[in-house]
Amino acid sequence: MKKQLTYITPVRAGIVLGVLYAFIALIIAPFALLVALFAKDASGSHVVFAVFLPVVYGFGGFIGGMIVAAMYNLVAKWTGGIEFEVRDAIPPAA
Repeated sequence: MKKQLTYITPVRAGIVLGVLYAFIALIIAPFALLVALFAKDASGSHVVFAVFLPVVYGFGGFIGGMIVAAMYNLVAKWTGGIEFEVRDAIPPAA
């Protein structure tokens, strides 16, 4: 069965992408801390950056997600949106 995605709620898209980007930053942050440990400049700025990385990425993902969702909604009005197929899931046999 074919469906069309014609509207994305910008705030919800922002929330979802903000959380996803924050999780990505949580994965990246330990590597940033390792680099900071071996850097010649041993100031605490690298550590502060690694700690705030998830917050910055999350905020950027939220804002970016809202902008992209709004842009998609505008383009979807002109083009009809993305077309995709769906089917009912078959429950696993017991």
